[in-house]
Amino acid sequence: MVVDLRRDAWGHGIDAGVRALLAAGVDRACVESADAPRLRAAGLHGVAPHGDSAVFYGLSAGADPAMHASSCILSTKPLRAGEGVSYGYTHRAAADTWIGLVAGGYGQGMARALGNRISVCVEGRMCPVVGRIAMDVCVVDLGPDGSFVVPGAPVSLFGGDGPARRSLDSWAEATGWTRAELAGVIGACVPRRSVA
Repeated sequence: MVVDLRRDAWGHGIDAGVRALLAAGVDRACVESADAPRLRAAGLHGVAPHGDSAVFYGLSAGADPAMHASSCILSTKPLRAGEGVSYGYTHRAAADTWIGLVAGGYGQGMARALGNRISVCVEGRMCPVVGRIAMDVCVVDLGPDGSFVVPGAPVSLFGGDGPARRSLDSWAEATGWTRAELAGVIGACVPRRSVA
């Protein structure tokens, strides 16, 4: 296996990438020439880039996700039929439902084009993102029976082991960006945890 750590490990930091590779037992990586000495110092072997860099990163259609982006529900409230959500009310509820405010917006790397076009996983089920993506939050439709969702409930944006496992593909389709670009724009203010 070869992992692509170019572009500062796609924005995650070369040192964090090297630590994750070492923990996973991977010994080869593709890096920028300026980072080659750091790679060698860590005991890893550099390889020349070839092919689709998304494959190196584990983002090809058949590969397991290399990243899991998660968040949480900040608050919930009922939304009546006809009421709108977010700036400009680009979404209006067709029927009475519950909505949840999710931590994470374009300030953390969620492209604005994702509003009204993707779903995320809340309590094991996929829920559509409704309305515009705001700077630090987005809104999800929890459904008419969504009153059971409480603040602090985990939200899987993409990746992981649940229903959102392949959601980054839908993000790419909604925005026209590559999966690598979408993963790379997750903001530096977002806490990261390497898992081997």
